[in-house]
Amino acid sequence: MNYYSGRMGELIEQLATLPGIGTKTAQRLAFYIVSMPVDKVEKLSKTLVETRKNVRYCSECQTLTDSEKCPICSNPKRDHSTIMVVETTRDLAAYERTGKYNGVYHVLHGAISPMLGVGPDDIRLKELMRRLQGDVKEVIIATNSTLEGETTAMYISKLIKPTGIKTTRIANGVPVGGDLENIDEVTLLRALEGRTEL
Repeated sequence: MNYYSGRMGELIEQLATLPGIGTKTAQRLAFYIVSMPVDKVEKLSKTLVETRKNVRYCSECQTLTDSEKCPICSNPKRDHSTIMVVETTRDLAAYERTGKYNGVYHVLHGAISPMLGVGPDDIRLKELMRRLQGDVKEVIIATNSTLEGETTAMYISKLIKPTGIKTTRIANGVPVGGDLENIDEVTLLRALEGRTEL
């Protein structure tokens, strides 16, 4: 039985399609939105639409940005000869929170997973290999410690080996099965400092 009007029900239904949002959370969000001043709701909806229209991939590292290059890639003070390869933009943000890494990144937007039908062509590996034709001294592979993350790390290391570029993997300070975005900065820093050559 539907307890809400058509528009309220539709709002709840749309909110419930977001990841991690169940029906009860969608209802709470919908009631909150309806109680907000109209100008705040208009600003929220405008921000959503503008963000969706204007956010794209950085031309270098493939992270999400609203300009040609993200702030990290366009920063001349960063060490552009060291590239850390991560699965998602959230993983990039997790390492940035440590404040100790001064290189640049490459975001794959996924990991190789044959069981899910995700192959090397489905993630941003071609863009990474293009970047390696520049002046790159080290590639740090910081994929998650999951089966997919390990598979991706091994695949990347085999691609890079013939180039002679130093290839390292973050140390096991990151727990197996853990996602980088959920790990504290100290553990991430230890994993970065204890990385090993592949």
